Amino acid sequence: MPASDLTHISAFWDSTADAFDDEPDHGLRDPQVRAAWSARLAEWFPRPSSDVLDLGCGTGSLTLLLARQGHRLTGVDLSPRMIERARRKLSSAGCTAPLLVGDAGDPPVAAGASFDVILVRHLVWTLPDPDAALRRWLGLLRPAGRLVLVEGHWQSARAAGPYAPGSPPLPWPGGVTALELTDALHAVGARVSHHEQLTDPALWGRAIEDERYALIAHPSVDRGLR
Repeated sequence: MPASDLTHISAFWDSTADAFDDEPDHGLRDPQVRAAWSARLAEWFPRPSSDVLDLGCGTGSLTLLLARQGHRLTGVDLSPRMIERARRKLSSAGCTAPLLVGDAGDPPVAAGASFDVILVRHLVWTLPDPDAALRRWLGLLRPAGRLVLVEGHWQSARAAGPYAPGSPPLPWPGGVTALELTDALHAVGARVSHHEQLTDPALWGRAIEDERYALIAHPSVDRGLR
């Protein structure tokens, strides 16, 4: 993404960082919400310890949960303020992980880096070229790796303008349906092995009416999860 676009988007997310954890599913301060996410992650992920790339990690709530489950984490977020809060959160819990400021659509990981799992939650709707991002993410997975996508379709946001001043047009404003995202994954050569609707109010701290789901995908049929 052009640096000029990144500057506007980074500033937008910086402005939300201080209040970000006020949402139950962001801060995971409620023990019931935190336990619900911990249980879902344990089902979606291989047994510890795996090398995990958490893209759009925000303030690091899921990063911390996974670190506590025994995984080795690397987090990426475009917002320096989000990364700052994530570092404080992990440090306070006695956990350490590389946390990088950068474009989650094209993660700033070292050349040759690869991962067992890439986690993406509520990120793809923010990307001007999600197909390119999906290809990049799949290319960072090891042969038996998995891409865990937690996404949703927030129809009320479809008519809204750019979510950040100066941000580029988006193909999926307000979210993407599971069917659309599955088709996009197939188009870039991925195999989808799991689709789960996330309707449990415990995950969100409230009842929801929109579509929220998880997809687990693998680089290709012959390189799929064994």
